[in-house]
Amino acid sequence: MIKKKRKSKIFNQNQKSFYFQDFYNSSESRKSKLNIIDDRIFILFSVFVFLIFIFSIKVFLISIERPKKLSYNSTSSEFVPIRRDIVDRNGNLISSSIQMYNAAIRSNLVRDKKKLILKLQLQFPEMNTENLLNNLNNKKYFYLKKRLTNQEYKRLWLMGEKGIVFEPVQNRIYPHSNLFSHLIGQTDDDNYGISGVEYFFDKELIKAELNDIPLTLTVDLNIQHIINKELKNSINTFNANGAGALLMDADNGEVISLVSLPDFDLNKREKINGDQFTNKITKGIFELGSIFKTFTIALALDENIVTSSTIIKNIPKKVKCSKYEISDMKKFPNEMSVEEILIKSSNVGTLKIARMIGQNKFESFIQKLHLNSRAYLELGELGTPHSLKWNKCKLETISYGHGITTTPLQAAAAYAAMVNGGYYVKPTLKKNTLLKKKIRVIKESTSKSINSMLRKVVTHKDGTARLANIFGYEVSGKTGTSQSYSDKNKNINTFISYFISNEKKYILLIMLDDPKIARDLIYDYNGFKIKGFRNEAGWNVVYVAGKVIERIGPILAINKNNSTNRNVVKKFN
Repeated sequence: MIKKKRKSKIFNQNQKSFYFQDFYNSSESRKSKLNIIDDRIFILFSVFVFLIFIFSIKVFLISIERPKKLSYNSTSSEFVPIRRDIVDRNGNLISSSIQMYNAAIRSNLVRDKKKLILKLQLQFPEMNTENLLNNLNNKKYFYLKKRLTNQEYKRLWLMGEKGIVFEPVQNRIYPHSNLFSHLIGQTDDDNYGISGVEYFFDKELIKAELNDIPLTLTVDLNIQHIINKELKNSINTFNANGAGALLMDADNGEVISLVSLPDFDLNKREKINGDQFTNKITKGIFELGSIFKTFTIALALDENIVTSSTIIKNIPKKVKCSKYEISDMKKFPNEMSVEEILIKSSNVGTLKIARMIGQNKFESFIQKLHLNSRAYLELGELGTPHSLKWNKCKLETISYGHGITTTPLQAAAAYAAMVNGGYYVKPTLKKNTLLKKKIRVIKESTSKSINSMLRKVVTHKDGTARLANIFGYEVSGKTGTSQSYSDKNKNINTFISYFISNEKKYILLIMLDDPKIARDLIYDYNGFKIKGFRNEAGWNVVYVAGKVIERIGPILAINKNNSTNRNVVKKFN
């Protein structure tokens, strides 16, 4: 055993010696190895020299380059917005993304905390210094202010504090602040839509492949501005709590303007909790009163139960229905034609016609007009009318617009069907949307008869909407006055009108929340100057509608043939 181990050791030693002698005894091999090493050193040296040369040229070019001027108003040329722009039907910018900065503080980089607080207090007097000191002492990293304006960014940057860190962020900006507040909506800090159009089209707005193509809406910036201004004037004139308006193309459902007041500035990003800021047109649920008489009479005509000239006899002054007593606001004859009942707005006369129709047909017609289902529009803020219980007197009260709720948006869409030849079209906010198959809800002959009657509501001496008779636009419509759900002592006054501008048909709805008598207002009524003395829809919302139509009519006529695919204006900076 011992001998074997020794042999193994000798064998290993011999192997080692053999390799050692093989390496050093070959001169040719040694020469070759040395040449390879020299070549490698030369290549490596050449690479280093080349790199030094390149860097030297770069340093030289930088040193002679003219320094760029620091700008606080421009964004990087490489800026790529996360969300697409939103524009109106004419290409005017409504919503866009820009680069802004959040200011944060790294507490460990702040050498003198008291000095920093003093500097910040001088620049931003409104800043809470106690909270700031507490954050500096207890937090390693915290936000000083988000979404800095250009001026705020400049003031903080010039302080030269290492502890202040600027984080570039994208922010949504709304050039027209309040004008589209109930329509466009807002985004959160992570650039996700949280309300309005921004919410509804959120997935479309963040599609990278569509980034250069703005989302085009049906609304018109100029018309929105005019209607907004007229509504604000009306609130002051009639001392109203709020107002709303909707302008819609009667043939294709395109919403050209939607205003709800009071409004708010989208750029301030404040919490809006008050009920007064509810979108009155799409989310507000109201009893809209006498405008429903139009639907009752249209159904009676469509079912061939009556004609416009049919005389309704024995119309009582009052009708007892269960425990309720239904009457008219004014004294009317005991015999009136169907047309006169609509023109003069008789509750009792309409009630008698509804009884001739019957509950089943009336209920089916309301469903056809989508008056009692959830409203539809490309927004998140939509109302659902209260459910209907067809108990005693429900048919009678609904016939003249009481005991049934709906949104102004739904009422306007139903009115469009009454006057556009009898077709129901869904309201829409998205331009170039493929028009779905029209759904007929009344016969064309019925629509013509209703048009004629609604025109007389504006032109007839007993009509309730004579103040809206604007020359050249063939205005027709129906007024409605109802009690507010929140306070029975307050009224909601509504006027839905239909007018023509350059052969295009439009629906305009105006509503005022609890208007008062405008005693200082001088009306031009049939050529006479009359001072305000009544508080009915015919003396406030009709007056406002007339003012609006007079101003927007020419713009609609000019815009009719304009292209809607114009180039978008430059981004708002």
